[in-house]
Amino acid sequence: MDTTPTTTGTYRGAAVAPQATAGYAGRNARHWRMNLAVCVFGSFTTLLSLSMLLPFLPLYVRQLGVTSTSAVVQWSGVAFGVTFLGTALTAPIWGQLADRYGRKPMLVRAAVGMALVMSTIGLAHNVYELVALRFAAGLIGGYASASIVMIGTQAPPERSGWALGILSTGVLAGNLVGPLIGGLLPNLIGIRGSFFAAGAMIAVAAVLTIALVREDFSRAPRPEPMLRRSAMAGVLGGKQGYATLAALFLTAMMVLLSNMSIEPIITVYIAQLNVSTHRLATVAGIVMACSAFGSMLMAARLGALADRIGGWKVVVGCLIATSLAMIPQAFVTHWWQLAALRGVMGMTLAGLLPSITKLVRHTVDERSSGKMLGYLQSAQYAGQVVGPLLGGAIGVHFGLRWVFFATAALLLACAAFNTVIQRNRA
Repeated sequence: MDTTPTTTGTYRGAAVAPQATAGYAGRNARHWRMNLAVCVFGSFTTLLSLSMLLPFLPLYVRQLGVTSTSAVVQWSGVAFGVTFLGTALTAPIWGQLADRYGRKPMLVRAAVGMALVMSTIGLAHNVYELVALRFAAGLIGGYASASIVMIGTQAPPERSGWALGILSTGVLAGNLVGPLIGGLLPNLIGIRGSFFAAGAMIAVAAVLTIALVREDFSRAPRPEPMLRRSAMAGVLGGKQGYATLAALFLTAMMVLLSNMSIEPIITVYIAQLNVSTHRLATVAGIVMACSAFGSMLMAARLGALADRIGGWKVVVGCLIATSLAMIPQAFVTHWWQLAALRGVMGMTLAGLLPSITKLVRHTVDERSSGKMLGYLQSAQYAGQVVGPLLGGAIGVHFGLRWVFFATAALLLACAAFNTVIQRNRA
């Protein structure tokens, strides 16, 4: 048998080279720290660019020819949300391609694509082009999702929770800083110029990704034909593995659902706390930012805790703590009380996504990790869609305070479900 090494690091014939048999994390042990730093910066810039348009999006919609106030509100909501719809649709596809061709090409694709699309948004002639380009940004983008796939599979198992927590901090920081910059930048360079600046920032991330990110990728052997027919091929543990993934995907959806159930109508809720009309927008922005700020403070710490005591314990503990932090929000009498409680809730939510990602990684084998982490991203965006719809429906029919009670009950039910899954696996 010919066992001469090939250029890909494998042997012709049945034998395989030692470096090919090493796991993906093992082969990239010397690269993951630098890759993490680049991914944090890239995730920060892309999320900053996507969220910075929040303060001036209605102004841009009006600039594109929409005149009535109701139409401006409607088109602004569509233009903002359609990006997340696009990302939810394509995240599993990009994850599967990452399993086939490597994680770095997906990062480069997302960064270059986002840089081009964000710059092109500044050239839109009408609101239809704006919505189409925002949708394209979701379809072709997803740098943060690609980063989660890379770091979630490259970081050593004993450090993956901490690494994913650091990555989550970069994402949250981008979401937090984006609207602040978006409130200042148009006054300096104009609305269209702001989109060009956003594209330039992402272009810097693209250059750093191409130049600094390193990956030792060896495509795993294709599974047997019967396994390839299964949409969930690569799940470990049979029926228990499927139940585990169902619990984790549901929990990931609940993370965004619990945060977004009240945020679209939080201004109305704050108005009931005797906040004057001219301060309403400012106070609402502060209250919304408190949740992201709390998560930034605790994401890395709770990720490291998951490395020490196990991801399941952190997931269940954070779900229970978040549900307890939701209930007092229904009884506040001043806006600063709500802000403080939203900050605490952000802290308790922070440990969920790093721990969930860590558990998904260990529930599937290496050849399917990218695809499954892509499904995980889709579950999160589903929560971002369902949360406002659920919160709005409950608020209209039962009152705004009941949104907090209903969300707390859902979180407790999710914690019970995860406890049952954990015991069955044990």
